[in-house]
Amino acid sequence: MVKETNISINENRLWDSLMEMAKIGPGIAGGNNRQTVTFEDGEARKLLKKWTSEAGMSMKVDELGSMFFKRDGTDKNALPVVIGSHLDTQPTGGKYDGVLGVLAGLEVVRTLNDLNIKTKRPILVVNWTNEEGSRFPPAMMASAGYAGIYDTKTLLAATDYEGNIFGEELEKIGWKGTEPVGKEKFHCYYELHIEQGPILESENIDIGVVTHGQGLKWLEVKLTGVEQHTGTTPMNIRKDTALALSEIVLNVNKVANKNQPNALGSVGHIEVSPNSRNVIAGQTTFTIDIRSPEIKKLDKMEKEIKLFAEKICNKYNVNFEMEQIGGFDPVAFDKLCLDNIRDSSKKFGYSYKDIVSGAGHDACWINTVVPSAMIMCPCIDGLSHNEAEEIKPEWAYSSTNVLLHSAIASAS
Repeated sequence: MVKETNISINENRLWDSLMEMAKIGPGIAGGNNRQTVTFEDGEARKLLKKWTSEAGMSMKVDELGSMFFKRDGTDKNALPVVIGSHLDTQPTGGKYDGVLGVLAGLEVVRTLNDLNIKTKRPILVVNWTNEEGSRFPPAMMASAGYAGIYDTKTLLAATDYEGNIFGEELEKIGWKGTEPVGKEKFHCYYELHIEQGPILESENIDIGVVTHGQGLKWLEVKLTGVEQHTGTTPMNIRKDTALALSEIVLNVNKVANKNQPNALGSVGHIEVSPNSRNVIAGQTTFTIDIRSPEIKKLDKMEKEIKLFAEKICNKYNVNFEMEQIGGFDPVAFDKLCLDNIRDSSKKFGYSYKDIVSGAGHDACWINTVVPSAMIMCPCIDGLSHNEAEEIKPEWAYSSTNVLLHSAIASAS
């Protein structure tokens, strides 16, 4: 048993590591553009490998490129306590989304090494491939593969909007591993993440104890009309997919507002073809994002959206197709892991609050096969998926201290 009760991580070392990693794939406005399986992603992986090697950790890489770094425990047969998140970013991403969780895991190991603390169970730090899904759907790709939601061959064959194949791009940057996906077994899983929302900061709360994750559906819609000259085609015979799109976007917003509380809906990615000034849009493809911690509400919203979208397309004589291309059911995290997070927060005198995660995270998939929980730290103005994303060093410090003691509790 580990008896130390007042140990803390090295605040400056953690912050320096975050700033050093942020130098790889800099954005144009102070954040990061380090999308999955790009050259920049490969460079970030190399730096993480260097740091973990210096910390005495061994490495395995699976066929989807996820990196597993192990610090041995005293019981060679015990399953590891796992800490994970991701290093990939959005095209206009911040320096902390995902990255804090990975480097906090490294800092936990560094702290245990500094103090020569042995744990019964190994500590395993994971960098999951393609959490963001900004290039290759689905989001949380590798953790979904680990959980058996998708098979490895299907994920390796995923393509981006330019037709690049995920598996080929992974090989190009040199990070396609040989370990079968899902072979590495876990005892339990913790993920530290910035809140990506305004609640903790606005209420001056130190730690978010994430009890649930919202359910999510990504619905891809394809509208097909006729490309025609904007100057010669009468209004009453047009088959304008952009016109239908505009009404559908408004109605997605109406459906989300109608289903309050705990319902969200928006249209993000949009592609209009041929995207020419003087040609009526003959084809439009876009993605509807709906979320709720209640599965019945999520299903209800999907049905309502499909119903009104079909009516709108019939009105404008436009063909309508819709399919779900990503998503997951609402998540309830493990009670014992959550209690460890609360107890660790109390140990330091940190204020904490039970919250629901509005975003998807790798922990949501891992929780389907392994007891899991999430810790969140505040995020300035709730801003994320934005280069202006920012946290305070003391928030990284306090949340990683909670992670450290939660991991020790599970690994002892």
